[in-house]
Amino acid sequence: MSDSLKSEFWDRLDDTRAGMLATDGGRAVPMSHYVDRDANALWFITANGTELAQVAQSGAAAEFTVSSANESLYARIDGAVQAVTDPAKLDELWSAVAAAWFEDGRKDDDIQLVRMDLAEAEVWVTGGSLSFLYEIAKANVGKEKPDMGEHGVIVF
Repeated sequence: MSDSLKSEFWDRLDDTRAGMLATDGGRAVPMSHYVDRDANALWFITANGTELAQVAQSGAAAEFTVSSANESLYARIDGAVQAVTDPAKLDELWSAVAAAWFEDGRKDDDIQLVRMDLAEAEVWVTGGSLSFLYEIAKANVGKEKPDMGEHGVIVF
């Protein structure tokens, strides 16, 4: 795995709005994530009554799958989730998007912060959808395999 792949992974993940989060013992659900590159972690804001919040109370294995809107990143990210009480971190992450889900906004008692500590990610970094079309056309004309970008596994 190259350092450039890891750097591209974090940059593109930071630009991607949401993915599907599945936990051991729970179903996959769409979630917005917040990147914490320095800690090799992702953060999520959910409600206390959700399956995610319940599973995260005792910690659980998790898998987060993302695909960027411009098709330049595909990733399967493995790690573990845990429920966290950290008002300062919640203040740092809070946004209008998060506020839309909670009746009393940031002060809502139903808010649960969840941290996913990353263990490994299988990553595909591409040039995006236009690059894909170009590579397919070039391959059909020149009979060469298309260059679909970089693929690898990142261990955190």
